[in-house]
Amino acid sequence: MIVITDYGAGNLKSIANILDMLNAEYKISSEQEDILSASAIIFPGQGHFGQAVNKLNEIGLKNTIIEAVNIKKIKFLGICLGLQILFEKSEEAPEVKGLSILKGEVKKFTCNKIPQIGWNNITVTGNNTYLSNDYYYFVNSFYVIPDDNTIISSKCNYSGIDFCSSIQKNNITAVQFHPEKSSEAGIKFFQKWLES
Repeated sequence: MIVITDYGAGNLKSIANILDMLNAEYKISSEQEDILSASAIIFPGQGHFGQAVNKLNEIGLKNTIIEAVNIKKIKFLGICLGLQILFEKSEEAPEVKGLSILKGEVKKFTCNKIPQIGWNNITVTGNNTYLSNDYYYFVNSFYVIPDDNTIISSKCNYSGIDFCSSIQKNNITAVQFHPEKSSEAGIKFFQKWLES
């Protein structure tokens, strides 16, 4: 059973809608036992890095997600903020430590128009299973800088800044854009991820 993690933030309904369309079995839950027994975890996110991590701590899910991903090796999909919190720290909340499942940091765009809102084209790398060179829908002011560039599965350019738009490592897939809002390209991504 796929579990969509409910921690009081994130676009749960849009994720549920696309899973319904693809006839995937899922449940929305914040229960530790559901997450630890899941066949796959989807962690949607929108909002503030510090608030999200603090909320996970408050409801006892931070260590649960780390255990699910790092120890039990459950298939994991992080979306938008769900990508960023995998890393160690963010300029959005310098005092808050991320999940530190991946080494690296989250930086803020320094260009004039922040956040990036709308469609942008990604370029996939050789470390990619689920994505295609296509347009996906972004809403982000921050982007991740992994210590290990080999985990990057796609890149994107915004206002002259080349940034990591997705990562893939073992059981972990995470994307900066919103595949659930990315029309046909997003549907194809979900289909491939669900079938893997």
